[in-house]
Amino acid sequence: MSRGKLILVVDDEKNILDIIVFNLQNDGYETVSAMDGEQAVEMQKKYNPDLILLDVMLPKMDGLSVCKTIRGYSNVPIIMLTARADEVDKIMGLELGADDYITKPFSMKELSARIMANTRRTVSPVPVSIEAPTHSNIIKCGNITIDCDKYEIYRKGQLLDLTYREYELLKFMATQPEKVFSREMLLEKVWGFEFYGDVRTVDVTIRRLREKLEEDPGNPTYVMTKRGVGYYFNDKN
Repeated sequence: MSRGKLILVVDDEKNILDIIVFNLQNDGYETVSAMDGEQAVEMQKKYNPDLILLDVMLPKMDGLSVCKTIRGYSNVPIIMLTARADEVDKIMGLELGADDYITKPFSMKELSARIMANTRRTVSPVPVSIEAPTHSNIIKCGNITIDCDKYEIYRKGQLLDLTYREYELLKFMATQPEKVFSREMLLEKVWGFEFYGDVRTVDVTIRRLREKLEEDPGNPTYVMTKRGVGYYFNDKN
């Protein structure tokens, strides 16, 4: 029997940390934990977890700084935990590369759903320059190749360093080219599990995706905006 996915839980409130760890272990996950930001970075490097639950308010190094640091070398899925009502924290977390966020207090049922949704694929740790795949079940458009079997996206043969959500968003739109999706629809279809997010979540992820995908992010040719409506994938490249 293979081991369960390993989750790094980071929270400076021990009672909350213990409850999360207890429930995750009951669900079959393996866990490691940290109670401050510096320890979180150390634990991520040491154990290379499959997912990180990362509180925003942490001693020594706050969660946003931890997220930024880890994103400098890893695409591990990160779910931010925040007790703040201020949307700025959530949007900032997404800007820095977080895949998702959940606001305290939350139910373990909701947390489990988000964890499952964010660990459906294995994320490649770093971009490497290799030939794009040639087997079936791929989508090709211009310089872009999407390998749906390996969950990888290439630009000019270069494996792109995408987060889980960026990959899912691009693949979803690319499989239905030229179809315009509203932000609300993308939240429902890509984030899923009745995601109660601000539509800015989509805008931030689109912006991050364009920065990695497009030759000129300010004048995109693949991920297009339909003013006043939403976004679509242009396959006429």
